[in-house]
Amino acid sequence: MTTDNADKIATPRVAAGALFADAAGRVLLVKPTYKSGWDIPGGYVTPGESPLAACRRELVEELGRTWPVRPQPLVVDWAPARHEGDKILFVFGGGILPGDALGSATFPDGEISDIRLVEPQEFDDHLPDRLARRLRLALRAREQHRTIYAEHGTEVGPAQYA
Repeated sequence: MTTDNADKIATPRVAAGALFADAAGRVLLVKPTYKSGWDIPGGYVTPGESPLAACRRELVEELGRTWPVRPQPLVVDWAPARHEGDKILFVFGGGILPGDALGSATFPDGEISDIRLVEPQEFDDHLPDRLARRLRLALRAREQHRTIYAEHGTEVGPAQYA
C-alpha cells in the first residue's frame, strides 16, 4: 500500500481492562470521575505499549494495586463509535480478588471515585449495554478457558464466518 492510501488504513483506539471477581462471583466495577456510569478497571493503550502492559499499568494508576492479570484475553471486541472512531477492546482475566480488595484499593490518579462488587445480573443497572454484554462474554470465556472474539459486544460465531 502506498502512502497515498494511508488514510484507508484503520487506526482504531485500543483499550484494555481487567475482569476481577470475588469468591461469590460478584464483579469489580469502578466509578470513573471523568464520565458517567461504571466500568471495569483499565484504560487506553499508549503508543508502543501492549494491551496487557496497559491493563497492568492502569491497575496501579487507578487503584494503586498490582493484582495479577492473566496474559490470555478473555474477550477481544471490535467496537466502532461515532464520536470516537473504531476501538479494539481487550478484557483480561484478573482472577479472584483477595478478601480485603475493596478496603486496600486507593485512587492515586484521581480518575476513580468509588469501587463496587456487582452481581452479573445487575450489570444492566450499572453499565452501558455493550459493556454489559462484553462482561457477560468475559465471564463465559473465563468459565470455558478460552478467548471470545466479539463485535459490538456480541460474539462472532461460526455461522458468521462466511
